[in-house]
Amino acid sequence: LRLARGDVEAGRRRIAELLRERGASQPVQSANAGSVFKNPRGDHAARLLEAAGLKGRRRGAAEVSTRHANFIVNRGGARAADIETLIDEMRRAVRARFGVELETEVRIVGRA
Repeated sequence: LRLARGDVEAGRRRIAELLRERGASQPVQSANAGSVFKNPRGDHAARLLEAAGLKGRRRGAAEVSTRHANFIVNRGGARAADIETLIDEMRRAVRARFGVELETEVRIVGRA
């Protein structure tokens, strides 16, 4: 592996820019489950979830983020069962509306 020496300050500026972009588009200020679904070929899971009207949907204290529909945030006290129920509802809604089967990116270990 060979790397070219780069401009350290330019690298720092680029990292800061990427972190600002992430903070503007993802719910990084809230406890969340990360990116829930993989993007299907040629599309984005978040676009499908938003188009299916899922932003803000809640089960218990688990909520589909109003900032980025492919994130589930914990509004305080969410249980694993709340998150798993919401994941199932999200998957079913996208399948029913668009005929697309979303595949989870998160890995569920055990059952709630």
